[in-house]
Amino acid sequence: MARRAVRTISEHLDLSRVLKKPEEFPTPWDSKTVFGRCAPLELEIGSGKGLFLRRVADQFPEHDFIGVEIGQKYARFSAAGLCNRNNNNAVIVCGDAAQFLKEQIPDNFLEAVHVYFPDPWWKRAHRKRRILRLEVLQLIEQRLRPEGMFHFWTDVEEYFLSTLKLLATGTSFLGPFEVPEKEAEHDFDYKTHFERRTRLHGEKVYRTTFRKSPIKNL
Repeated sequence: MARRAVRTISEHLDLSRVLKKPEEFPTPWDSKTVFGRCAPLELEIGSGKGLFLRRVADQFPEHDFIGVEIGQKYARFSAAGLCNRNNNNAVIVCGDAAQFLKEQIPDNFLEAVHVYFPDPWWKRAHRKRRILRLEVLQLIEQRLRPEGMFHFWTDVEEYFLSTLKLLATGTSFLGPFEVPEKEAEHDFDYKTHFERRTRLHGEKVYRTTFRKSPIKNL
C-alpha cells in the first residue's frame, strides 16, 4: 500500500522548535542541549504523518523522542502536529535515518528504536535501498542500550521474513517476541496512520520486537 500525499504546511508556520536538520544536533551528543534534560531517548525511523510520535510523547512524558523522516513534506507535516503540545520531549529530523544513527547517536544509548511500515522497495534490484538492511540492523543494535528494544511492523510478509533472517544471522538480538494485535478503541487507536489504513482494509500486519542482549560480566 503506497503512502498517501499530505497537505502542504504553510511556510509561515514556525516549526523551528520541533523540526531539525541533522547538522543542528551537538557532536558529541548532549541531551541537555537538545531537550533541556537527560532522559531515556527513543528513536523512530520513518515517522510518516507523525501519529506514533505524537501519541507516545504524550503517553510517556518521562521519555524523549526523535523521529527521523527523509521526506520533507512528511517531516513538516509531522512537526506541525507537535507544535501545539505542552511537552517539549519530541522533535522531528528531516534526513537519512541510517546516517543520523551513525553520525549523531552514541553507542549503548537508545532506550528503543521503532520502525513501522518502512518502504518495501518492491523490485528486487531496489531492495538494497531498504532501511532494514544488515548494516543498519547492526547499527541499531550497537546504538541501543543493553536490553534496549527494537520494534518492527510491516504489512509485507517477504520484508518481515527476510528481516527476521537478517536479525537471526547478523545480530545478537534476543527474539523475535510476539506482539498480539489489539482491538482499536477509537478511530485513531492505532500505532500509525499506515496501520489504520492497513487494518481498515482487512490486510494483515506483521509485528515483532527484539531485545538487545545485556552486557556480559567480564
